[in-house]
Amino acid sequence: MTGLAAIFRKELADHFNSKRFIILFLLVYLAAIAATYVAAQNIRSGITENTQFIFLRLFIVSGETLPFSLPLFLSLFIPVVGIALGFDAVSGERASGTLSRLLAQPVYRDSVVNGKFLAGLATLSVLVMSIVALVAGMGLRMIGVPPNAEEILRIFGLVALSVVYGAFWMSLAVLFSVFFSRTATSALASIAIWIFLLLFMSMIARLIAGAVVPIDQNSTAEQVVRFEEVYRMISRISPNTLYAEAFAALMTPELGTLSVMLLQESIISGMVPTPLPLSQSLSLIWPQVTSLIALTALCFAISYIKFMREEIRST
Repeated sequence: MTGLAAIFRKELADHFNSKRFIILFLLVYLAAIAATYVAAQNIRSGITENTQFIFLRLFIVSGETLPFSLPLFLSLFIPVVGIALGFDAVSGERASGTLSRLLAQPVYRDSVVNGKFLAGLATLSVLVMSIVALVAGMGLRMIGVPPNAEEILRIFGLVALSVVYGAFWMSLAVLFSVFFSRTATSALASIAIWIFLLLFMSMIARLIAGAVVPIDQNSTAEQVVRFEEVYRMISRISPNTLYAEAFAALMTPELGTLSVMLLQESIISGMVPTPLPLSQSLSLIWPQVTSLIALTALCFAISYIKFMREEIRST
């Protein structure tokens, strides 16, 4: 594909040399260090002889007084990074008047959008891998417990899951960058979608579930279970919910189901959950992962078709 490598190298250099991304990455690293410190302090005070998967607790434990954990940090910052990598991919070139000059060179049009997306994906991958490596290195030094083979594989799975999650937000930002000519409009549209899905989707899902299956203090167990199923089904429209469920199942081997009701029943009955092997945890989160991949492919396909068909004139 003519020009793809050149576009990729140029965009990658722009990302790593941009002051905007350097500042953003430093903030992300500082937040990751804080989350690791809080988790390590709580892990050291709660380790017993029967505690399993101690190293994985670095990635899931939050503070007692400060409810800050790595899952919360990643679910908040990865969308921000993805949006920052994609909101001006095309609209920035169009606003500066360089898009027509770029396409006047011996470069295929699809090489432009593909190269920009791949460069953003590579930047996002480097960021996620460095954050996970930072958390693992600090945690190993602070708790003094090395990970076993299965824990290492689960950590690699977390990296892949987080990259897919960030790729969705980047593809969404690229989509708005293609449809809107101004970078500010593209950024605001992407942020608006993120805030809506993060803050309001859960409330809307609960309202709809309450209208479909009304429950109160006198409701039967079947009604409560049905309410939970409807609520989960609607809330899974949000990529945030898909990522949170996949994160929890992947980094918590004891989590044998994603149903809150079944988990509560097992806790009340006093049953000790048996850790799942990695293969079964992957089977449990496979619907969430494929949904994230499908949403990413859909957003990128729409932006790709729109960019290939639009008329670009020199200014």
